[in-house]
Amino acid sequence: MRFIEDRISVICNELKELAFVKKEPVKGVVYKKGLYFYPYEADQSAEPWEEFDSKTMHWYGPDEHYWFRAEYTVPKSMDGKTLYLKVATQVDHWDYAKNPQFLLFVNGQMTQGMDLNHQTVMLERCAKEGETYTIDLQGYTGVMFAELTFTMETVEVDETINEIYYDIVVPLQGFSRMQEDDKVRKDLRTILNNTVNLLDLRTPYSEEFYQSIEEAHNYIQKALYEDMSGYEDVIASCIGHTHIDVAWLWTVAQTREKVARSFSTVLKYMEEYPEYKFMSSQPALYQFLKERYPETYEKIKERVKEGRWEPEGGMWVEADCNLTSGESLVRQFLYGKKFFKDEFGIDSRILWLPDVFGYSGALPQIMKKSGIKYFMTTKLAWNQINKVPYDTMMWRGIDGSEIFTHLITTLGVGQSEADFFTTYNGMLHPDAILGGWHRYQNKDINNDILIAFGYGDGGGGPTREMLETSKRMEKGIRGIPKVRQEFAGNYFEELEERVEGNKSLPVWEGELYFEYHRGTYTSMGRNKRSNRRCEQLLMDAELLEVLTGTSEKEEMDKIWRTVLLNQFHDILPGSSIAEVYEVTKKEYAEIESRLAEMIAEKLNLLMDGEQDKISVFNTLGFDRNDVVSLGDCHAAALTDESGKIYPVQETAQGAVAYITDIPAKGGKTLQLLDTVKEEASRIQITENGIETPFYRISIDENGLFTSIYDKECDREVLKAGEKGNLLRMYEDKPMHYDCWDIDMYYSEKYWDAEKADKIQWTEEGPVRATLEIQRTISNSVIKQKIHFYADSRRIDFSTWVDWKEHQHLLKVHFPVNIHSDEATFEVQFGNLKRKIHGNTSWDEARFESCGQKWMDISEGHYGVSLLNDCKYGYSAKDSNIALTLIKSGIEPNKTADQEEHVFTYALYPHKEMWSAAGTVQEAYKLNQPAYATKGELKNTGKSFISTDKDNIIIETVKPAENGDGMIVRLYDCENSLTKVTLTFAEGMLESVEECNLMEEKEADIEACGNSFTVSVKPYEIKTYRVRLK
Repeated sequence: MRFIEDRISVICNELKELAFVKKEPVKGVVYKKGLYFYPYEADQSAEPWEEFDSKTMHWYGPDEHYWFRAEYTVPKSMDGKTLYLKVATQVDHWDYAKNPQFLLFVNGQMTQGMDLNHQTVMLERCAKEGETYTIDLQGYTGVMFAELTFTMETVEVDETINEIYYDIVVPLQGFSRMQEDDKVRKDLRTILNNTVNLLDLRTPYSEEFYQSIEEAHNYIQKALYEDMSGYEDVIASCIGHTHIDVAWLWTVAQTREKVARSFSTVLKYMEEYPEYKFMSSQPALYQFLKERYPETYEKIKERVKEGRWEPEGGMWVEADCNLTSGESLVRQFLYGKKFFKDEFGIDSRILWLPDVFGYSGALPQIMKKSGIKYFMTTKLAWNQINKVPYDTMMWRGIDGSEIFTHLITTLGVGQSEADFFTTYNGMLHPDAILGGWHRYQNKDINNDILIAFGYGDGGGGPTREMLETSKRMEKGIRGIPKVRQEFAGNYFEELEERVEGNKSLPVWEGELYFEYHRGTYTSMGRNKRSNRRCEQLLMDAELLEVLTGTSEKEEMDKIWRTVLLNQFHDILPGSSIAEVYEVTKKEYAEIESRLAEMIAEKLNLLMDGEQDKISVFNTLGFDRNDVVSLGDCHAAALTDESGKIYPVQETAQGAVAYITDIPAKGGKTLQLLDTVKEEASRIQITENGIETPFYRISIDENGLFTSIYDKECDREVLKAGEKGNLLRMYEDKPMHYDCWDIDMYYSEKYWDAEKADKIQWTEEGPVRATLEIQRTISNSVIKQKIHFYADSRRIDFSTWVDWKEHQHLLKVHFPVNIHSDEATFEVQFGNLKRKIHGNTSWDEARFESCGQKWMDISEGHYGVSLLNDCKYGYSAKDSNIALTLIKSGIEPNKTADQEEHVFTYALYPHKEMWSAAGTVQEAYKLNQPAYATKGELKNTGKSFISTDKDNIIIETVKPAENGDGMIVRLYDCENSLTKVTLTFAEGMLESVEECNLMEEKEADIEACGNSFTVSVKPYEIKTYRVRLK
């Protein structure tokens, strides 16, 4: 029976063509250019209708909208027939949703999205002669083509032929994953061959033709779908799905259209296939649809009630999990879960992140305390080097919290099983599903795999072919996994119950590092800076709302939702097209301006009107000693209530002073002094450097550090013979994913920015000395102000860069005299250690690591921390600690990072380990400066809230979401079990409740006057609802 399967395939292809009985072009098509959302909007437009001749005319892109219209009256020849409409262009390949796409309205009602994967729509199962359809199409050219054809046809489809076609082709498509001499394959092949032998294809559509189809259908139903069915030794739980990037190769505005097209397609197919179930994450997408097409949104709500549509996923959007702050991750869940609960009565249980670029070790605890039980991704299967050894496992975070985790294992159709890549845009196809089962690594404990099937990113989700395949595979054909359409939530519940208590269930400890997309820690630096600044301003504004008793909840919610939206995993990481970042630039500027206004207004409410005084306010959760920018202040010094004198130094950017004992979540008022006794400067600029109370620093003629001698610890900070603050440009041409990744061989070629164009000491005073340096490297200019302080061990590098390079990376290096094979990196609500050698393939792949505000390398009693105010990418091989400053890829954004950059990083040498040295606090201070304002604080010298333990960080003080009291969130930053007392300076406590991160009560906490005491586990996040009397 050589080539018998090829013979069967030829017959299948003929049946497929025969099912399309007759095609007729739709005549009288008219169009107008422009974006309209409803047919009546196109009618109201002053733009005239013009005729469109499909034989001679084109429509033109890229990135343009047209509206097409036609009327079609059912002729006598189509009476009683199944009527389809087909819409097509010359484009014949799907390419990341950049193709032309349409939204179909029939008789004024939104009907279905149409794209390369969904070119046809069923207008009527039984057409009636004389019935007229008004067909409207919102057309989008996509971004790939400048000139497009457009055809619209009616099609008579014979569903009887379709049935026998799918009956034969579905089992045939599974043969590619079976062994050639497999007994089941041979048995199936015999049945399929017998079936095609029964077909009489000599005269299509004749009486004999249909008799043979009926005979073949009856035979295969009995021989295959009855006698060789009912097997469920392997199950594929399938859920319809369409992953939609909120932005990527398109803007958020285009995503709003993609949502309408994709969701309407799902709804149309649900009318045709009663067993069809579908899930979609990202409440933001539902919000888009609700705002633009409320009637379609109501249809989704009906399907949810019926138990056929699953709103699930946890977060507001599928956010980046490396760069997003801890508090922002909490708000992703808060806003996301609240939307699904309010709109659908659904409490999300799954964090559904199929496409996110790595997963912080802090996530399991954040999930667990947000009411999330399960985690799903596929992205780790894209790893560059290492295959994650498990697909079903417990994932244990930095605090010990565990989350039940399953990784989807679906392969592409025809994909080699030697390639461990998997996809969240799965095909419900026997080859893909069998491949997914073969790829699954935990067969010893589970026989049921999860398949998310459907085209994403505007590709419309599942197709008619997939749903027809499902109908047959649901019968449990021998040798092929049995399909069941099931919600993801139910799948996870059943899987958890199946493996619970099984000793073979593995545990993955710590972060889930993604071995690609390392450049996303740095790409589009301006966007990352704005995100971090907005995160901080929002938290400051919320604290001041509590302190002033004011509330702008509606406006704050709107701002939060915009910030959360822009944390989507292709926006914040810097991997979208340039147009996306033009939008975020405007949005962030508006948010920063408005939040600055709100903060100033609220600070003013805390003041009395004495203008001869100045007050400094600290939004952080610990008392701080810090350099404070005073703005336009011409006093010689300041003094506080204790009589302590604080010298003021005037600079070109305004006055600064080093002020001590600024209370946590509070402030202090200082008196202005016109004169002050002059004291000897504690900073001395020398012939070859500078000496401060902490360091003796040697600086060469080009401004590079040749020595940092720590006077207090009597040791050298830098490696002998090497230079610090070395700015190095690397050639960075990744093999794949240009704006996403850093080439693993980037260090092979580099150029040092050694020569200084200008070098000058511009400040020398009681607070600090400043060295200004300008350098040119290639076509770019780098200007730095390096601040050396009289009262702080930090050395700050305030940097401005005009970057004109592409596919080149800029790093700053400090080769430090520290012996260690590991470094510590801050993550959300904590930190973790990573090896900094390349001993294993896992270490080798992690040559660039993410840190939030700091990283540290320490030996027994000494260490060096490298802090930042908006950067995330670190490396530390051979104790050469480096911060990646600029990335500048070219795909998909040709001009990424080719602009001006402003950022600050800081070197913080210290005695003992980072925890004893206050690295965490120094990083907070660098990122969230104290505020200075004229006037006297009403509660000067008092902390609104404080703790008695340095390792407990009060991260958040905000109004409760329901307006009942305030929310206080804190965490342990040193991996230490701690008993801590929180004290409020003003007012007695009425009640304290411990809550989860969703602000739901878990336990009452005993309050004692104005304080309460709790125990915090290592790296634990604690949230309390506090009511004051």
